[in-house]
Amino acid sequence: MRVPRLIRETAYGGWNIADCVERSYDLEGMAVGTVAAGRIGLAVLRRLKPFGVKLHYTDRHRLPAEAERELGLTFHESAAMVPHCDVVTINAPLHPETEHLFDDKLIATMKRGAYIVNTAQGKICDRDAIVRALESGQLAGYAGNVWFPQPAPTDHPWRTMPHHGMTPHISGSSSRLRLGTRPGRVRFWSAGSRTGQSARSTSSSTAVG
Repeated sequence: MRVPRLIRETAYGGWNIADCVERSYDLEGMAVGTVAAGRIGLAVLRRLKPFGVKLHYTDRHRLPAEAERELGLTFHESAAMVPHCDVVTINAPLHPETEHLFDDKLIATMKRGAYIVNTAQGKICDRDAIVRALESGQLAGYAGNVWFPQPAPTDHPWRTMPHHGMTPHISGSSSRLRLGTRPGRVRFWSAGSRTGQSARSTSSSTAVG
C-alpha cells in the first residue's frame, strides 16, 4: 500500500483509492522471519503473532522452548531462513558477520516478490543489491529508517529506487526519550556519536551465525 500516496490524496482533495492500494496485501497467512531474536527481535515476534502469520527466526542463540511454543516459532540456524519467508525483518547489530549480509547472493535465494524491513543498520544490506532486486522484481518492497551513510546524501539511490518505504532515521527522538525517561539512551546520543548506530542496536549481543 502506498501510504504517502494516500496522505497526498487526502491533503489535495483526491480519492483515487485504486492506485493507492494496487500493491496492498494482507499480512495474515504470510511467513514472517526475523534476522536475530534478541530483545528487539523477540519483541517484534510478539507483536506480529496476533496478525495470524507464520513466524520464523534465526539467531546464534536459540530461544527457550517455551517461547517457541508460545509464539509458534520455527527456528533456523542461519540466514538460510530467508527462502521460507514472505517478509524478512532485520533486527541484528552490525558487525563483520552481518555487514552486507543481504547481498545479491542471499537476496536471490528469497521468494520472488518478498519484502525486507530493515530498522537495524543500513550497512547490513548491500546498497546496490537492494536497488537491483527492487528494479528486477526479486524484491517487492524494501522499507526502513536506517541508511549508510547517515545522513544520506541527496543522490543516495535508496531515495529514488522503486517500491521503497524509507524514512529518515528518527530512532531515539520521541518525546519520551527527549524528556529523559530513558536516560541511558539520551546519554548515548549526547556523547556526540555521529555513526548513526543507536543504543538500540548496540545493546543487543545477538549475532547471526
